[in-house]
Amino acid sequence: MFFKDKKILIIGGTGTIGQSLLNQILLEKPKVVRIFSRDEYKQYRLQNRIGNRKDLRFLIGDVRDYDRVFSAMQDIDYVFHVAAMKHVPACEYNPYEAVQTNINGTYNVIKAAIAQSVTKVVFTSSDKSISPTNTYGATKLTAEKLISAAQYSKGREKTTFASVRFGNVMGSRGSVIPLFIEQIKESKKVTVTDLSMTRFMMTLRQATTLTIKALQESKGGEVFVLKMPVIALSDLVAVVIEEACNKYNVKCDEISIEEIGLRQGEKMYEELMTYDESTMAWELSDMFIIPGIYGRQQTYLNAIKPKHGTYSSESQIPISKEEIRKLILSEKLI
Repeated sequence: MFFKDKKILIIGGTGTIGQSLLNQILLEKPKVVRIFSRDEYKQYRLQNRIGNRKDLRFLIGDVRDYDRVFSAMQDIDYVFHVAAMKHVPACEYNPYEAVQTNINGTYNVIKAAIAQSVTKVVFTSSDKSISPTNTYGATKLTAEKLISAAQYSKGREKTTFASVRFGNVMGSRGSVIPLFIEQIKESKKVTVTDLSMTRFMMTLRQATTLTIKALQESKGGEVFVLKMPVIALSDLVAVVIEEACNKYNVKCDEISIEEIGLRQGEKMYEELMTYDESTMAWELSDMFIIPGIYGRQQTYLNAIKPKHGTYSSESQIPISKEEIRKLILSEKLI
């Protein structure tokens, strides 16, 4: 067991990904897991759900505050940095706030990890960091670059840094599925940006498992790109309407769909890897690995060189409506 008797810090640990990581890590009997976040109410709710445990600590703090991040990392082995401003419109209208959390906060994590001799740090990035058209994507791209550069500017310190890049997680905070269900129940009208839009989407379990695998496999400076199914928004809307109507005894023909257009900074499709990145990447069954600037001679067990090309939701074939239905029901999202 990888985390047995280890000390782990989850920055942003009360979020959807953070809590899922916590649940998985606790199964392996770590010495301690520290949950670091600035929302005391979410910490209170998480404590109530899990109960009092000797191997769990809750720390109130903001990733923008270097001194607090530094003290949280004392004697820590592994760090998962999953804290971020994630809401695209919020970042558009408050760009410097996004910079302070997503860029300056990540730099604080890097500095503290080196100073405290942490063994490994994994940063969770986003498909929106590729060819970014919005503030959120631009801040995530910059944070990725900081993480990769940290591997080679740390001097003789032992800390290993890596990023993991994925798209939308079903049922996470900000996911469209809970929003659609609420609209069906309350107004019988679903609002969508554009029905021809495509997105990378995966389950919370998949995102958690592969983020942990990235931590285990990292050698330093890499970006791990998790392979994800592509979903057509039109198919997702149709399945959610069918399943929600069935559960809440609403007639499907009573539900209307309104297209409202793209929000500020939003794309019709997303990318997970550029063509240039594909030329230097390695491919595993469940992920691509893009080596850091000075790590291009690194090799990975069972890895092959992938076919060159952009890994985009526009160029991938979407999964079927029945596959979407199976994912939604297996995760008990409706």
